[in-house]
Amino acid sequence: MNSADTATPPSAPVISVSALNQAVARLLERSFPLTWISGEVSNFTRASSGHWYFTLKDDAAQVRAVMFRGRAQYASFIPREGDKVEVRALVTLYGARGDYQINVEAIRRAGVGSLFEAFLRLKEKLEAAGLFHPERKRPLPLFPRTVGIVTSPQAAALRDVLTALQRRAPHVNVVLYPTPVQGQGAGEKIAAAIDTASLRNDCDVLIVCRGGGSIEDLWAFNDEDVAYAVANCRMPVISGVGHETDFTICDFAADLRAATPTAAAELAVTPRADWLAELRSHVIDLRRAMRRTGSEAAQTLDNYSHRLLSPAAQIRQQRLKLQAQASTLTHANRAPLAQARYQMQRLSDRLAALKPDVRAQRTGLAHLQYRATLALGTQLSQRREALAAWSSQLALLNPQRTLERGYAIVSDAQGSIVRDPAQLTAPSTITLRVAGGSAQVGVASVQPLE
Repeated sequence: MNSADTATPPSAPVISVSALNQAVARLLERSFPLTWISGEVSNFTRASSGHWYFTLKDDAAQVRAVMFRGRAQYASFIPREGDKVEVRALVTLYGARGDYQINVEAIRRAGVGSLFEAFLRLKEKLEAAGLFHPERKRPLPLFPRTVGIVTSPQAAALRDVLTALQRRAPHVNVVLYPTPVQGQGAGEKIAAAIDTASLRNDCDVLIVCRGGGSIEDLWAFNDEDVAYAVANCRMPVISGVGHETDFTICDFAADLRAATPTAAAELAVTPRADWLAELRSHVIDLRRAMRRTGSEAAQTLDNYSHRLLSPAAQIRQQRLKLQAQASTLTHANRAPLAQARYQMQRLSDRLAALKPDVRAQRTGLAHLQYRATLALGTQLSQRREALAAWSSQLALLNPQRTLERGYAIVSDAQGSIVRDPAQLTAPSTITLRVAGGSAQVGVASVQPLE
């Protein structure tokens, strides 16, 4: 044998079971798109978390199915054992157990498939007529000033759209074209509302929307008149009908399809660049991974919930442990507390023995305070008598007292006090200030004192 035959082959990479199951789950999700599957419901269970677990079977085979609360809340009915149903599901793998299963996105009673066949026939007819050609699609305006909305005034979708528009572009004007979105003749009324918006031409982009529901609830948007009204509309049309997994003829005829009414509002007022096309593939993979991770976590949580002990029993057990620990803590603290109290009493007695007697000092301090008060009162009386004497002298020198005795103060026209007749000229005016006021006096002649 040569050395080449005895060489050790390179070791193959080793992966964990979790990595293997995740790889198989990604392979299944990419290989099988969302598919409608018919069968009979068996072993139906509704968990406390709101998730549905059941088996979908026919005469020859069966498959496990799970419908999570986020999707189950939109179902129009709760299936029972033996019900014939049709589900729209994604093929995947529950990694925790390695079980192959389907994640149900939508459920309907068997027989709704006839409506879906009618939907496909109309879709093929309109596609052949050229209504869905990409060349007919028009780009959205970069800066729309007015957004039109075709929906019911009572629809929750209208509130979602208005909230999104107010949050993202409060400056944009909104025009509502009211119409029923469900029931007999709703398709004709929706088409008439779209025609009215096109005729008035007072908005830059038009949103046709309503909330999610069954295929019967959304059937008004599968009307041929609605498709032609959308295709012939003057302004670009965004279709936001139903939820992400719902498709209608209106979606294909519109210039742009939105996953939800809120998404339609976001697309209408937000300019979208070409990089969104590149991001969509990453978003799809990320969304599937997050959905799978959330699905596995939800199923694992449901499995663990069955193993939980009674909360009341756990509380009783913890209460007994707490009582035992409280008793131990009480006994442990009692001896140190008694010792601390004894020590505190000894220190209190020593403090009382060492405390000085200040009664004599207090008596001396009171005597000094009395003497200070008496001296301060004597000085205050002396100062008051001096102040009274000074006030009397000041009053004697007060010019007002002189004026009250009949004297007057003479001032000229400039306000200067006249002390000499030489300061006066005739004729002129002088001011005499007396005790009770002042007077203007004219000077006829000036005679100096001889």
